[in-house]
Amino acid sequence: MAFSDEQQAELQSQLQQAITACNERCLYFAAKWSAELLNSFAEPESYPDTSDTEIDEDDDLPPPPANKDRNEARLEAKELPRYLMAKSFFDCREFDRCAAVFLPGQVPHSIPATKPLSPSKVQVVPKSKHHRTPSAAKPQPPTLPRKLSQKSLFLALYARYLSGEKRKNEESEAILGPHDGPSSANKEVATISAILEEYFEARGGLQNTNNSQGWLDYLYGIILIKSKSEPLAKQWLLRSVNINPYNWSAWLELASLIDGLEDLQQVSQYLPRNVTTFFFHIHCSQELFQQEPEVYNTLSHMQAIFPRSAFLQQQKALLLYHARDHDAAMELFDSLLRSHPHRLDGMEIYSNLLYVLPNRPKLATLAALASETDKFRPETNCILGNYYSLISEHEKAVLHFRRALSLDRNFQAAWTLMGHEYIELKNTQAAIESYRRAVDTNRKDYRAWYGLGQGYEMLECHSYSLFYYQRAASLCGGDPKMWAAVGNAYSKCGKTTNALQAFKRALIVGSQVEAGASFGSGASDPLAGAVGGALDPQILYDIALLYEKVHQMDEAAAYMELTLAQEEGPEEGDEGLGVTQITSRARLWLARWSYQCGEWQRTMELANELCQDGVEVEDAKSLVKDVRARLSLQDTDEEGGDNVTEQDLD
Repeated sequence: MAFSDEQQAELQSQLQQAITACNERCLYFAAKWSAELLNSFAEPESYPDTSDTEIDEDDDLPPPPANKDRNEARLEAKELPRYLMAKSFFDCREFDRCAAVFLPGQVPHSIPATKPLSPSKVQVVPKSKHHRTPSAAKPQPPTLPRKLSQKSLFLALYARYLSGEKRKNEESEAILGPHDGPSSANKEVATISAILEEYFEARGGLQNTNNSQGWLDYLYGIILIKSKSEPLAKQWLLRSVNINPYNWSAWLELASLIDGLEDLQQVSQYLPRNVTTFFFHIHCSQELFQQEPEVYNTLSHMQAIFPRSAFLQQQKALLLYHARDHDAAMELFDSLLRSHPHRLDGMEIYSNLLYVLPNRPKLATLAALASETDKFRPETNCILGNYYSLISEHEKAVLHFRRALSLDRNFQAAWTLMGHEYIELKNTQAAIESYRRAVDTNRKDYRAWYGLGQGYEMLECHSYSLFYYQRAASLCGGDPKMWAAVGNAYSKCGKTTNALQAFKRALIVGSQVEAGASFGSGASDPLAGAVGGALDPQILYDIALLYEKVHQMDEAAAYMELTLAQEEGPEEGDEGLGVTQITSRARLWLARWSYQCGEWQRTMELANELCQDGVEVEDAKSLVKDVRARLSLQDTDEEGGDNVTEQDLD
């Protein structure tokens, strides 16, 4: 995919207009994203000498078009003084004053919000009913000014929404406190929903897109998400991105409603034919942990057009991180950090990578750089939390994760990481609540589901643990750790057959072993012929114990042999895993099994190896002593038998 000069100029003009429009509506994140994209095109080979540039040379640039709707343009011009005042209030975070400029007749904040509205039409209580309490009354939408531009209405309603969010956080008080939970809601949502429903109904509803600019559609989608009306929210967000495809915030809200690959494919047929659609597919594929070649091909095509895009480089690094190609992901993050040393977006994921490796020096450097850039960013506090967790100062780690959440309670990574720390501190209840909040924020995060499984496993609630492990495995089926957890949960629930299937799935995912004939019993087994250090010895050992539990000793012995084989590399010169605690346990099991089968020589070999390894030495010495006694007795019996034969012959 390549753009001609005319297409690139047109795209640049559209991005410039989008930046201006987003800034006018105080959508600063969307404006930042478009601005970064605008400056991500390839640099021209040579720059003209600007010393003698005349003013009229800029006439070649495409002029920003005026508002196509003349009525909207007239209204915006008439409202300009009030709009500038309202935007100034917004920029100073005086959201109530901003909203009151255009919507002065608002419902007092003391009236509590009712339950979230359904997608159906809001029913207003007739005025003839006099007996009603304030708590039972639905908030009445204020009468909209008869002539108000869409830009001003959006700014007022968006300010009202942020005012409700601010008030909700203030009422929630401490993180994980008694008032902090899903029950605390934005009390402005019902009022804003009623206003927008009335506004759109007066203009033909969802199907009529005439004269719509897409901004109010986006806001209505957010409100419907808050009201738990996600199917309807998806329709309004699709309408918004089709009308106004350069509002990246609308794309992100739409992405939050995509639960799986099938859902993404269903939504794709309603998306506009625009460059942002490709960015949306890349982002959703990364969020869904997809690793298909099509994703990387799309990413490469976009990088050819936007070679300096930090967003695309970050998405590629995240794809590699999810694919567990840690070295390549770290190299991309390092390059991104060198190119944009003060860019903190996504750096909390880089800190996760450095924590997993682990790479303490780089994590310390990243933490210092982030602190110097901005101490009051959620990303910075997550990086600091990971650093303190790596050096086993878990209390300080929790403190920084809580600080990140006090800055942004919807910062999902902080909830998940704080749950991990509470697991380390053995505070199971706090860990479970943290993971629940992480799932509420982003239900596609398999780590939070996995953490919930861990928490309930610690409480020995194995049925609950199994459910959450299954959700994690369904979201990230390419991670063998998820399937191993499912197998372990099945085992503790007494479902041995299901546990065996899950453990073997973990091995297949981890090693990509082709299916073949079984070893040991001749039954069908997907791990036939897999020998050498390519499999997880812990999973192999667990499978062997399960077969022992159901009295299939040949299969159990075969998997123990395979566990032992992981000490050696798959090829000559490969050292493999070497002696580990698990392989030593497998060696002891095989020694005892050989003893039961009367294979004294094999028993002696395995027991002597255990003595050399320094693991399970006492049990190994006991086996050696017993085998030597039996061999000595056997030799004595044979000599006695020979003597009797000689006497008989005499």
